[in-house]
This record gives sequence, C-alpha cells and structure tokens, in this order.
Amino acid sequence: MLFPVSGVETNPAVPFLVALVVSTFTSMGGISGAFLLLPFQVSILGFTSPAVSPTNLVFNIVAIPSGVYRYLKEGRMNWPLTWVVIIGTLPGLVFGALIRVKYLPDPRNFKLFVGCVLLYIGLRLLYDQTPMARRKKVRIQEFEASVQQRLQAVLEQSGQSAGRGLPSAARVKTSAWSWRRVSYEFLGETFSFNAPALFALALVVGLVGGIYGIGGGSIIAPFVAAIFGLPIYTIAGAALLGTFVTSVAGVAIYYGLAPFFPGQAMSPDLALGALFGIGGFCGMYMGARLQRFIKASFIRIGLGLIISGLALKYVLGFFW
Repeated sequence: MLFPVSGVETNPAVPFLVALVVSTFTSMGGISGAFLLLPFQVSILGFTSPAVSPTNLVFNIVAIPSGVYRYLKEGRMNWPLTWVVIIGTLPGLVFGALIRVKYLPDPRNFKLFVGCVLLYIGLRLLYDQTPMARRKKVRIQEFEASVQQRLQAVLEQSGQSAGRGLPSAARVKTSAWSWRRVSYEFLGETFSFNAPALFALALVVGLVGGIYGIGGGSIIAPFVAAIFGLPIYTIAGAALLGTFVTSVAGVAIYYGLAPFFPGQAMSPDLALGALFGIGGFCGMYMGARLQRFIKASFIRIGLGLIISGLALKYVLGFFW
C-alpha cells in the first residue's frame, strides 16, 4: 500500500503489528511508544521529512485513549500530576515545532537530535536500577517491590475482581493540593511533589517533544520517577493522558505552521499515523492491564536497554 503524503510503501499490517508490540511494552511504564515508532518510520520506512513528527503525534491521538480508559477505570489517574504536565508542556510544543521545521529539516541532523534524546532517557532508566541510585530511593524501591502483594491483599479483603477495577483502597487519592506542593495517597503510602518544579520540567519536555514528535510522556515519566521519587504505578496514567492532550495540540500546531513554510512537507500522513495508532490502541490497553503484574524494575531495565541501543545507533551513525 502506498501512503501518498509520506511516500511510504509498505504492507498495512506492518505499522499495526509494530505499534501493537511496542505499545504493549512501553505503556506499562507510562510511555505511549511514539519515541520508538518515530525511529522505525525514519530508518525502516524512509519517512524523513518534518511531516514525520506530526504523523507520530497522530499515533498518540489514536492509540492512547485505550490505555487512559484502563487507568481511569482502575482509579489510578493522578489528576494534579496530569494537569501540571499538560499546562507546562503546551507552550514548549509550540517552540519545539518551530525549531524542527526551521533548524532541523535535514534528516541527518534530526537523527542526531533523536539519538541524544533517546540516549539520555535510556541511560537514566538504567542508572535508576544501579545500587547507588537505589540507595537514594530506598522507600520508593521497597514500595514498588511490594505493590503486587499489596494489591492482591486489598483485592482479597474487598472480594473484588481485578478485571472489574480496583477497590477504593487501591486507588490514587489526592490528599493536598496547592500551587506549591501536591500530595496524594496510594496503597496506604503518601507521596508529594513540588508543582512549580514539575511545571518547569514539563516546559522543557514540551520543547523536546515538539521537535521530536512525541507528546512528552516518554520523557516526563522517567523524569518524574527519577527526580521527584514517585512510583511508576502512580504516574503512568497521568503521563499517558498528558501525552494525549499535548499530541492533539501538537498536530494542530504543525497544521498551523504549514502555510508559513511552503517549501516543506509538514502536514501529517493521517492514514499511516492511524494504522500505527490502531495497533497502539490495542497494545496500550493490554499494557495498562498487565502493568500491575510486572515488576517496575523489569519495565525500566527493558526500556532502558532498548532506548540506549537505538540511541547509540543514531549518534554513532552521525559521525560514521
């Protein structure tokens, strides 16, 4: 099948299956999978124009709702975290899109940028599993290691099936919320974060996400877990919903910029993005449902290895 907007010619089953596998795995860590699908489009499908960035955002728009629905149903949506991420990311997206079309239209330079972003994400995920990092976050590590046991105990006490959602005791509950600090409870533990600091982080993430073509969840989720010391079980849903909202805005921004850059392909390939999105839709629902059965350390190590390997390929490829 030929996709005329992007010029890509491939079997329609390929985008669907690739997105299905990628999203099942990445959504467990609060990541849509768009950060891995963009390199696939660039390197395997040969889609290298600036239009690949908004096409990648179309994937998010189609794919993410299933994962968000699952997190909402189970009561694991951290609303204060979600809104801070969205408000901070949106302004950065605008400037990121401008930088992409004005300063990084060349595929070789864009690949270097992608490689640097991925390398940081991957190495950060792997560093978080080292003894040094674990010593700094003993409480979070102990909590995450016991999440499955705590959830099972709560389910047994309530007599409720996990497939029908989680009981009140296992849901994320906001305990205090101000413009300075937000606190919430999950499985008997209380966690908090500095709202202005998270807003500043989201602003930078939005800038990077606008250039790359991701909503920002793949960057914000590891950052929030590493810097703010929040368990991945309580941030995955917020990261996905924030990515969805900012992806919608990102596509609109690229459409709005297209008339000002008539010599460049900037409009997304909706058909190709939708095929990736349908596969991601199925994968994210599966990933959100399976997440509570898999240790957080396995999720982080797996993502870290995949991301770092891909990053090194792009960075080294720029020089050789």
